Amino acid sequence: MIDFFSPFQYEFFIKGIIVSVLLGGICGLVGVYVVLRGLAYVGHGLSHAAFGGAIISSIGGMNFYVGAILWSYLASFVIHEISKRNKIKPDAAIGLVTTAIFAFGVLIVSMTDRYTRNFESLLFGNVLSITDQDLYIIILITILSGLFFFLFHKRLVFTFFDNESAKISGIKTYYVELLFSFVLATVIIASMSSIGVTLLAAVIVGPAISARLLSNNFTNVILSSVAIGIVACFFGMYFSFFLDSSSGPTIVMFVTLGFGLSVLYATLKKIYHSHRHGDLTHSHVHVHVDKHRHEH
Repeated sequence: MIDFFSPFQYEFFIKGIIVSVLLGGICGLVGVYVVLRGLAYVGHGLSHAAFGGAIISSIGGMNFYVGAILWSYLASFVIHEISKRNKIKPDAAIGLVTTAIFAFGVLIVSMTDRYTRNFESLLFGNVLSITDQDLYIIILITILSGLFFFLFHKRLVFTFFDNESAKISGIKTYYVELLFSFVLATVIIASMSSIGVTLLAAVIVGPAISARLLSNNFTNVILSSVAIGIVACFFGMYFSFFLDSSSGPTIVMFVTLGFGLSVLYATLKKIYHSHRHGDLTHSHVHVHVDKHRHEH
């Protein structure tokens, strides 16, 4: 008989659960703003830049996290400047700049044997390899990132929804967008070792688009996205123990499952319609006839 509580007797698993929950929550939060801004590709791109930067800096004798942050911030700044000052869309700038840094990192690895950190764990994630230092950094980044979105929420939404009006209102949209890019890069770096460069974009975007299918209210979308991210990462980490699978891909499968359930819910809600007649709640199959007419 399976003992469902047996994984919690291991210290590495408890640490992995804590990391998974923290990253699921903060990725779910930042993902809402990424989707709102229409920059779903930026998470994928910056994760590649962080990977390349981490390798380059690590081989050069610099701390893994410091190097990843510096190169990711540099990539964010260059992308921002290219898209603002030239007639180039952000996705094109992201594709070139971040891939170039990623390729440079891979090139350095192929030319030297000095790189000691687990190469595969960065690409595909291994939450069980998280050290105490990683845990403390992830906790700190989660707190600071959450504080940023709490303090800058109105300015971010105003900037992303109506950039021109935000400028007229006195909001320095250039710095708001740049600061958001830096925070996103920091979250990506914190998540890189546990979820993996190649899988991280799904964990950032997945909960957000799932939540969007569940509600039209922005606050509810944020809360739902955070909850979906936490639940998906928790169960992904939990079942990876019993399946003896990599935690990163398993987490992505649960994020995908959450999206599938959200699509199913949204479809059923559209088909099976409920409304009120006074104090009476009435439900029926919502069948469209001609120009959105249906019988009650």
